[in-house]
Amino acid sequence: MKYVVILQGVVYLLDIFSNGYLSFLLMFSSQAILHGQVWRLFTFLFLPLESSNAIFFLLSLYFYWFIGSTLEREWGSVKFTVFYAVGALLTLISGFVLDLWGFGLAINMFYVNMSMFFAFATLYPDLQVLFFFIIPVKVKWLAWLDAALYVIQCARYIAGGMWFLCLLPLVAVVNYVLFFWSDIMDRLGRTRTRHSAQTINFKKATKQAQQQKGYIHKCAVCGKTDTDYPNEEFRYCSKCNGYYCYCSEHIHNHVHIE
Repeated sequence: MKYVVILQGVVYLLDIFSNGYLSFLLMFSSQAILHGQVWRLFTFLFLPLESSNAIFFLLSLYFYWFIGSTLEREWGSVKFTVFYAVGALLTLISGFVLDLWGFGLAINMFYVNMSMFFAFATLYPDLQVLFFFIIPVKVKWLAWLDAALYVIQCARYIAGGMWFLCLLPLVAVVNYVLFFWSDIMDRLGRTRTRHSAQTINFKKATKQAQQQKGYIHKCAVCGKTDTDYPNEEFRYCSKCNGYYCYCSEHIHNHVHIE
């Protein structure tokens, strides 16, 4: 990510002196690519995403560098590079498709960077940032806000008869889902388990047992209970024939019941 940010900064500076001509030479164009300008298959990666204001541009560079470098440390360079490359490939495919309607020139890495932000929010949901440099807010709420804006934006595209532009935000969603599908399924599974009838019945049964006996767990060796020793850890032995509970002292120090 460091090199992407540096090259975007270089292009931004050179654009100032060339009146945007360098970005014109680097931007995606299917017609130009088909006529031999193959560098455009890669150089659109380095187009500045914010060029109207130098301060906002620097802030956006820092933001993307911070998120990208954090993900790179978490995943390793190989996985992060694959993540970014898959997003770039999906964007490139979208560009060729959108060229059918004359919108291919509009593609850049904005939505790939947003998928990167979704990944960051999934790994660090409770990290607080200053929204508008004033309001402390957790990253996960910003991600949900972005997701809501995506839905609104796609609805506006569809209402305006330009449904094909939904391909652009779809890049971020698909890139994110490809790398977090197993995490999403695990979380849904945990949610279903947490609210399943078995879980509810188990909680009901433990509550009834506590009301009737005064405790839930009792060591089969020394007789300690979770009521008398609330900080004690109790475990059930899988080798004993039946549901026998033991305290931390006797879980590995008892005769197995046949």
